[in-house]
Amino acid sequence: MPAHRSTVRRSIAAVAALPLLALAATACGYGSDAKDDDAKKANVSAGGKKLSADTVKIGYFPNLTHATALVGIQEGTIQKELGGTKVESTTFNAGPSEIEALNAGSIDIGFIGPSPAINAYVKSQGKGLRIVAGSASGGVKLVVNPKKIKTLDDLKGKRIATPQIGNTQDVAFLNWISEKGWKVDPQSGKGDVSVVRSDNKVTPDAYKSGSLDGAWVPEPTASKLVSEGAKVLLDEKDLWPDKKFVITHIIVSQKFLDAHPDVVEAVVKGSVSTNKWINANPEEAKTSANKALEKLSGKPLPKEILDPAWESVEFTNDPLATTLKTQSEFSVKAGLLEDPKLEGIYDLGPLNKILKAEGQPEVSDAGLGVK
Repeated sequence: MPAHRSTVRRSIAAVAALPLLALAATACGYGSDAKDDDAKKANVSAGGKKLSADTVKIGYFPNLTHATALVGIQEGTIQKELGGTKVESTTFNAGPSEIEALNAGSIDIGFIGPSPAINAYVKSQGKGLRIVAGSASGGVKLVVNPKKIKTLDDLKGKRIATPQIGNTQDVAFLNWISEKGWKVDPQSGKGDVSVVRSDNKVTPDAYKSGSLDGAWVPEPTASKLVSEGAKVLLDEKDLWPDKKFVITHIIVSQKFLDAHPDVVEAVVKGSVSTNKWINANPEEAKTSANKALEKLSGKPLPKEILDPAWESVEFTNDPLATTLKTQSEFSVKAGLLEDPKLEGIYDLGPLNKILKAEGQPEVSDAGLGVK
């Protein structure tokens, strides 16, 4: 192993030992970690039969790639399936804090991106969590300053933001850079392109100040940058077969799954019902998601940001397992992760049972399911 790669590996190993799993990914999030008190107060279905747990604690991010959770809680479709079992919801800004909450038992189920799930599964040696359903695909774009960057080749020598070192968008961008034949150190972000790890909350202001030339980011940050004059240079979905890749899926702690499989199945069924309603009623669902965001952040997204951001996200029950596998390979290729053992990360039994009952095709775990 070359000396520089060995150094990178040691650096990654050292960081991976931290409690918050610093290299775990984060999707875009707005606002601070906060309890969704409104949802807590009105979440028990009147007269409903309680399942094996009194409550189920669900975590998610307040952004549009997590609209299944936003809408499912806002409209009560998840609660409907749980009957008298109460939903308690918590929002997070980043993958590491949500994973920490899952590990600590502060949440039982989480909507989250692929990289934090991969990192947490590997760190726990396959004992910490399972992915039980898909939620969303797409919603990630490369947006740039059109005065400085007119073609993809113009990115060389520019400063481009990603949300966090080792996160899903960071890994995707590093992989794209590598395929261009350019060199970037994955730790420092320095090289033929300067990869700047920037919190999505501050990226728009950094772009406006001129300290960034663009960003590879999820929605609604991408559309917010466009509203500030940036231009979409690349939609990440165009790099994937069938234009699909997992951006959000549903994880559950293994401990909770073992103790309360009926509750997990009910949440998955509520998610399936929510996605069905979203896809059948996109305008109403978009309005519902924005109302939920307003409750969480204090203000809704303006139409010029909401509309294009919503259009770029596809809501699906399929976890798109083959794309998770590919994303883990990107992390290894970038030097951000040792070769992960992902067998058993999926438990799609409850989801496929629900889909079959509804006359829908079952989904694949790409050979990474529980035996």
